[in-house]
Amino acid sequence: MRKKILVSLSAVALLAGCSEAAENAKAELNQEVVSLNQDFKEASVHDPSIIFAEDQYYVIGSHLAFAKSADLMNWEQIATSVSTSKLFEDVSVSLAESFAYSRTDTLWASDITQLKDGKYYLYYCSCEGSSPLSTLGVAVSDSIEGPYEDKGIFLTSGTESVTGGAFDATQEPNVIDPHVFYDEEERLWMVYGSYSGGIFILEMDAATGFPKENQGYGKKLLGGNHSRIEAPYILYNKDTDYYYLFLSFGGLDASGGYNIRVARSKHPDGPYEDASGNAMIDAKGEEGTFFDDEAIEKYGTKLIGNFEITNDQEIPIGGYVSPGHNSAYYDEAEDKYYLIFHARFPNKGEHNEVRVHQLLFNSDGWPVMTPLRYAGESLSTLGAEDIAGDYRFYKMDNAIDAEYEEELALTLTASHLAYGQGGGYWKGSELPNESSLVVNFTEYKGYFIRQWDEVNGVETTTFSGMSNAGEVLFGIKKTED
Repeated sequence: MRKKILVSLSAVALLAGCSEAAENAKAELNQEVVSLNQDFKEASVHDPSIIFAEDQYYVIGSHLAFAKSADLMNWEQIATSVSTSKLFEDVSVSLAESFAYSRTDTLWASDITQLKDGKYYLYYCSCEGSSPLSTLGVAVSDSIEGPYEDKGIFLTSGTESVTGGAFDATQEPNVIDPHVFYDEEERLWMVYGSYSGGIFILEMDAATGFPKENQGYGKKLLGGNHSRIEAPYILYNKDTDYYYLFLSFGGLDASGGYNIRVARSKHPDGPYEDASGNAMIDAKGEEGTFFDDEAIEKYGTKLIGNFEITNDQEIPIGGYVSPGHNSAYYDEAEDKYYLIFHARFPNKGEHNEVRVHQLLFNSDGWPVMTPLRYAGESLSTLGAEDIAGDYRFYKMDNAIDAEYEEELALTLTASHLAYGQGGGYWKGSELPNESSLVVNFTEYKGYFIRQWDEVNGVETTTFSGMSNAGEVLFGIKKTED
């Protein structure tokens, strides 16, 4: 287990207390406590890609796993596999050409987008798995739940390159993991790719749903030489005017060290940089290597990796293993951003479920995710007594491995002190200003928020923040007596 001891400060800056408005917000806060969800209904959708349609949130993933929810908390499983899917009348017949090319009978991560014609476009990909022998195509339906009619394959990888020569897996993409989206100028794009030659983006024809002509594989955004980078997803934030490229680094299984990272750009097709200022186009393995994690570890701002929540007897009671392959969504009516991903869990092997967390953007324009899953919470003004207490803190480093982040003890006081394994101070949380936590001379800009702790069955306060160097810190207030 990696050791992360935070050195205490020799002098601690004391800040002014919370405002009178913050102290008098208790009635509003108590009303929010009652409204938080206390029950969840789970679904298993590996590589969940989200779409809101027909008054429901839908997620589609690998093997045509499919689920829906009205609230992002209670999921109805519609299908778990190609054999149980109703999205095609007969998928083995409809996609026979893809299965024959990729030498498989299943599909990997899919994506559904509703284009301006009102129809739903299902972008599917098939892959053999041990090689980049893959197809990428599109099927169309008038209904989100199908049936879909195949319109054909538009990209292949693993044999002949789009240039006409032999396929070069170190430089050209494995044509899987599509995400299709409109930018702010109503141009349609598809970002895609996994391992092999990297992550690419293509401009699409909004009238047909196919790529515009003469682009080849498109523009490379990052990756190459079989570096373990996949699952691209792009989300625009109108307030920051940035496009955020989410990625998963590492291997997807329980021992693979899967983790979610982010970079941003003013343009959908890049160039993208992380919070440390690294150019993402430089993120790739060394020439001649295979799965060179060390070469790519410093790239991308790591939002979450493996972490394990324990109780006072050091017994695991929560946390995630290999969280990744996310999508993201902005709910305009609620003015909330969400991160949707699959996760495995401590001591539960390869079992995975869908998880949804809120994304909150700090004053530097970077997203931080709430430590606990979404339960209907919203940002609200908190009093000092709501923040003060003993916390479990986790700091995400850049490692790509199966180790858990070490749990750190830190106490925040009503007088704005922070002490324990680290020392410093915290700033107040009067909205709309963000809060921050200063530990070991490093400021983490983010938010305190009240969340539902499903493991202990209580509401608590959590913190999510990011430093100027792109280090993410989040904490969960203990609720034990």
